[in-house]
Amino acid sequence: MVSADPAPVWPAPESSEQGRRAIKLEIAVVLVVTFGLSGANAALSLLESALAPGGVGGQSVALNPSRAAQSTIDLLFQLVSVARLLGWAALGVYLLWRSGIAPRTVGLAWRPRWRADVLPGLALATLIGIPGLGLYLAAHALGVSVTIVPSSLQHWWRLPVLVLSAWANSAAEEVLVVAYLISRLRALGWSENRSLLASALLRGSYHLYQGLGGGLGNVVMGLIFGRYWQRTNRLWPLLLAHALIDTIAYIGYTFLRGHVSWLP
Repeated sequence: MVSADPAPVWPAPESSEQGRRAIKLEIAVVLVVTFGLSGANAALSLLESALAPGGVGGQSVALNPSRAAQSTIDLLFQLVSVARLLGWAALGVYLLWRSGIAPRTVGLAWRPRWRADVLPGLALATLIGIPGLGLYLAAHALGVSVTIVPSSLQHWWRLPVLVLSAWANSAAEEVLVVAYLISRLRALGWSENRSLLASALLRGSYHLYQGLGGGLGNVVMGLIFGRYWQRTNRLWPLLLAHALIDTIAYIGYTFLRGHVSWLP
């Protein structure tokens, strides 16, 4: 799985106080407009679920809900959500580029490679996806996870939109939470372990709306994904794995709902 590409050249950590302050401000602004506030909203959602009748286990959340009764308007709402997530990913890539870190440096070559990117992506999807499903079912049975409804869309265009949503989620999370955040924390002189923990905790925070099980599971996913990226400097495997996990969850739920007894 080791890439044959030359080792990436990373800028030296910022030494001036003004430069460090600028990086901290940049990180804060990015998190406020993206996953930082999402984490705060998710924590409030978890608190609301815990205080509601039936507790966390008695609540449900739709990941891809219908936004309008009229099919075309609903489709436009879904595409706007996809565009917003892709915009977040583009923001992360742009800010890294402005700081002297090219997309190739963080593992975003123009095209993924079969052996260096696709096969590891499939392996990561298997490593995370199957235990993740088991963790969700166990957490749901214990009443510490809400019932997750991956999709409630009913229109004819739902399948391609669900795939687009899966890829947009993957792009936003892996670019911002892994490549961008860890790279900028490196520029502040943070250790690899400290940066990895910050990235994983951020990933877990904005999944707390799923319950403690969802939050913990995503912290573990963040630790595995982040460490893999730190060791390989290849982001495509994470993008592919995340998109594949979400695609299977969204589309699998669409076809299995009501036909299997083990699916909440």
